[in-house]
Amino acid sequence: MEKLQANFDAMLRSTPTAFHRYMFNRINWENRLLGLVGPRGVGKTTLMLQYAKEKLDRNTTLFVNADDLYFSSHHLIDLADEFVKRGGTHLIIDEIHKYKDWARELKLMYDYHADLKVFFTGSSILDIHKGSTDLSRRAIVYSMQGLSFREYLNMFHHIEIPVHTLTDIIQHKVEIPEKFRPYAYFQSYLEQGYYPFSQEDQFNIRLQQVINKTLEIDIPQYAEMSVSTARKLKQLLAIIARSVPFKPNISSIATMLGVSRNNLSDYFLYLEEAGLIAQLRDGTGGIRGLGKVDKVYLDNPTLMHSLVQQTSDIGNIRETFFLNQTRVEQDVITSSISDFQIADFIFEVGGKNKKQKQLQGTEKGFVVKDGIEQGYMNIIPLWQFGLNY
Repeated sequence: MEKLQANFDAMLRSTPTAFHRYMFNRINWENRLLGLVGPRGVGKTTLMLQYAKEKLDRNTTLFVNADDLYFSSHHLIDLADEFVKRGGTHLIIDEIHKYKDWARELKLMYDYHADLKVFFTGSSILDIHKGSTDLSRRAIVYSMQGLSFREYLNMFHHIEIPVHTLTDIIQHKVEIPEKFRPYAYFQSYLEQGYYPFSQEDQFNIRLQQVINKTLEIDIPQYAEMSVSTARKLKQLLAIIARSVPFKPNISSIATMLGVSRNNLSDYFLYLEEAGLIAQLRDGTGGIRGLGKVDKVYLDNPTLMHSLVQQTSDIGNIRETFFLNQTRVEQDVITSSISDFQIADFIFEVGGKNKKQKQLQGTEKGFVVKDGIEQGYMNIIPLWQFGLNY
């Protein structure tokens, strides 16, 4: 345990605290069993370390990585038992999905140690409802996405803009600093601003590693896939990257990949849960439900710039940005007359010359325009939807 404590100390020393992701103050840290899931690279580990550094007593807190060599010969539950005997109150387990029997042992910790709070991070495809060790009655799990445009401005350019609700945005109540010019930063955000590690050296290589590890390790490990099946995921993502946004023809793609229709639907869901694609559904279930998939997008504009070798279509990037930023707080579905629908509001996304034609006859229709700084009437600047969280 001493080596684990030393590793924790080293990580705390290198943990920055100047900027907190949007989930930091949304989490109820009083929960006994608390999970934070999300795609690779969005800052889950840093957020947990920040909370430990700023809010917890170092003497009664321990942070471990479930992939540590220590666990090749030790069990998590045994560590928890020993930690509690030494007076431990908070055990934080990073990348819990890398530990084989994580669900069973988390359940045991919860049942055996009423005074121990256990926080864990994991892949966004992690399922606490799965199998006989259903943790849904015990664990509170939060999901975190990548940086909003607002967070990007704060984290990398020290420009502070408050969060604005959808109502604020469509009613033109956005408050921005004097002399702030959004388009001095917007393009750089689209190209590489979604991930908190975007300012590190060799960002594109690091992002490719995130994608590869998700496809080669996270999804196959969760779904118990063979190596050959995992390769199908890579092929599928390549097909999606060349085609987005598109209406999926499951039969055609299944034939192309040599897989069954049922398996292909699962593959799409795995890619979505892992934060690589987004599926826009109709109103029978919404993006969080079971509605029929109308269009498939890459998850965020930064992924588009990384995966699409040729210059990405600007129209696709705009739609991807809108869906990516609004879905965190709203249930976004497809519209029968336009691009997107949120509650009773209809949104048509385009450039600064976009017309009102498709919204004629709708009382709650909005034209979302790229290339403009301020909105008026039912015209909303695209960049402002990046202030939603």
